[in-house]
Amino acid sequence: MSSESFEIIGGNRLKGEIVPQGAKNEALQVLCAVVMSPEKITISNVPNIRDVNMLISLLKGLGVQVEQIKEDTYTFQADKVNLDYLTSDEFRQNAGRIRGSVMLMGALLGRYGRAYLPQPGGDKIGRRRMDTHFLGFQKLSADFHYDTTKRTYTLEAKQLTGTDMMMDEISVTGTANVVMAATMAKGTTTIYNAACEPYVQQLCKMLNAMGARIKGIGSNLLTIEGVTSLRGASHRILPDMIEIGSFIG
Repeated sequence: MSSESFEIIGGNRLKGEIVPQGAKNEALQVLCAVVMSPEKITISNVPNIRDVNMLISLLKGLGVQVEQIKEDTYTFQADKVNLDYLTSDEFRQNAGRIRGSVMLMGALLGRYGRAYLPQPGGDKIGRRRMDTHFLGFQKLSADFHYDTTKRTYTLEAKQLTGTDMMMDEISVTGTANVVMAATMAKGTTTIYNAACEPYVQQLCKMLNAMGARIKGIGSNLLTIEGVTSLRGASHRILPDMIEIGSFIG
């Protein structure tokens, strides 16, 4: 048998137990949301994987106080966020390596009225355009600019304003981004054709625990009544359904 091949002999029944780690796709959303409140937020079942750890490093660079209190549990407090870090070479290089960093835009735009992000990297899986995110932000009255030379996105808004919008595609990260921005917009936002995956549901539940007013969770129609501030909260990330499915398969 060649050293470059495997020989698999079947017929043996498999059994055992596994403990799945937290869902990566949810973790990237809820970790971005911690910058929306100056109060302490505790998140448990955080998966120990590269993309999540890189995002936590980005949060530290922004000035978020991060403390690991258990193997899978962290506290975050964003009471001294350094927005100048967004324009640093360090942020540009590190944020460009993970696609999940794109959801910092909605969180920062919601709380501070401005956001800056390099074109995100990450896995190249099919068409992963950004139009849905930016069209949603523009509907909320944000100004959008793309620097073709530096390949960076800039968003600014003196006051985000609630509105009715139809998402041009059912995008999980696009919905998450717009929801975070709309949470702190003035007035009411209605999002039609919203993604309703468990990751988005979990983000909405965490935001509501922080004081947001989001209705329609789990459906394709979300109604968000804007608030002026958010408080601290505790949140537990769901087990990773992709990991569980891999073992079942």
